[in-house]
Amino acid sequence: MLEISTEEKLQERIKELTCLYDISKIISRNEPCSDAILMEICEISKIAWRFPSESIVELKLNNFYFTTSELPQEAMFQISQIDLFEKESGFIKVLYPTDERFYFLDEEQKLLDKIALEISAYVEKNINKEKEKQFQRSVARVDRLSILGEITAGIAHELNTPLGNILGFAELIKEQNIDKQVAQDISKIINASIYSREIVKKLMFFSCEMPQNMEVVLIKPIVVEALSLLGPNFKKAQVSYNLTFDNPELKAQIDTIQLTQILFNILINSIYVAPENGVISVEVYSENNDFYIEIADEGTGIPEEIKSKIFEPFFTTKPIGEGSGLGLSVVHGIIKSHKGDIIAIDNQPKGTIFQVRLPLNS
Repeated sequence: MLEISTEEKLQERIKELTCLYDISKIISRNEPCSDAILMEICEISKIAWRFPSESIVELKLNNFYFTTSELPQEAMFQISQIDLFEKESGFIKVLYPTDERFYFLDEEQKLLDKIALEISAYVEKNINKEKEKQFQRSVARVDRLSILGEITAGIAHELNTPLGNILGFAELIKEQNIDKQVAQDISKIINASIYSREIVKKLMFFSCEMPQNMEVVLIKPIVVEALSLLGPNFKKAQVSYNLTFDNPELKAQIDTIQLTQILFNILINSIYVAPENGVISVEVYSENNDFYIEIADEGTGIPEEIKSKIFEPFFTTKPIGEGSGLGLSVVHGIIKSHKGDIIAIDNQPKGTIFQVRLPLNS
C-alpha cells in the first residue's frame, strides 16, 4: 500500500464522517425499512472509500441482496457481518477489482463495521416497531372481544328464559289447536323461536358460557367425520378437499362437540368463498405441547382493513339473510375457552388460511 499524505488522510476522514452523517439522516427519517433505503445506504457507502469510481458495495440481509454494480470475476474486498438480534443475518462488503493500483485503508474497515452496526440497529428498530404495532392491535382486539363477550353473555341469559316460555306455550297451543290458520301461525312462531334459541346458543358459545366435556380423544376421526357430514355442501358448491395428518394417532384433551363446531364454522365459510372446482386444504400437525389445524381456501382473501373484525359477533361480509355474523365469533369463543388461539393468514397465490392452535392437554 502506498503512503498517503496528511492532507489525503484528512480528506478520507471527511468522506467517512460525511458517509456516517448521511446514513444517520436516512435512518432518522423514521421511514419503514425498505429495499430502497438499503440500496440508498449502499450508494452512500460506495463514495466513502479511497477509490469510489472503482469500489463496489455488496449487501446481503436475509432475503435482500443488492450490489452497486456488477461484481468482477476476481476481486479483493473488506467485509463486515450484520447481526439481527444477536443472530448472523447477512453482510456488507466493499470490493475492488484485483489490481495493484487499488488498496484498502485500515480506517475503512472500521467504517464498514460502523455501517454494519447502523444497518443492524435500523432494521432491528423497524422490526420491533412492527411487532409493537401488531401487539397493540392484538391487545385492542382482545379487549373489544372481552367486552363483547360480557355483553353477549348477559344478552344470552336475558333472552334464554323468555324464548323458552314462548316456545313452550306455542307448542302447548299447537297441541290443543284445531284451527288450520292458527296451526300455520303457531308453526311460524315455533320455527322463529327455535332459530332465535340457536342464536342465543351461539352467543353463549362466543362468551364461553357453554359447559364443556373435556376428554382425551383421537383428533383424526373428528376431522374426518366433520368433512364427511359436510359432503353435500362440498358437492353442491363443486369444491373438493384435501386432508393431511402428520400423525394419524394424534390425541388431545378437548371437547369433541366444540371441536366439531370449530371445524363446521370455518369449513362452511371456506366453502362459501371457494371458487368452482376449487380445493380446500385441511392440515393437522403438532408442535411441542400444541396441535394445529390449518384450513386453507382459494377464495378472494380477507382485506387487511377488516382482519381485526372478523371474530367480532354480528360482523359479516355476506349479504343480508345469508349469515348471522356469529360463526367465527363462536369459533373464537370456543378456542379461547380451550386456551388456544386462531389467526387468519393470507394464502398464496390467493385465499385465506385459518390457523387454529389448541393445547394437547388443557
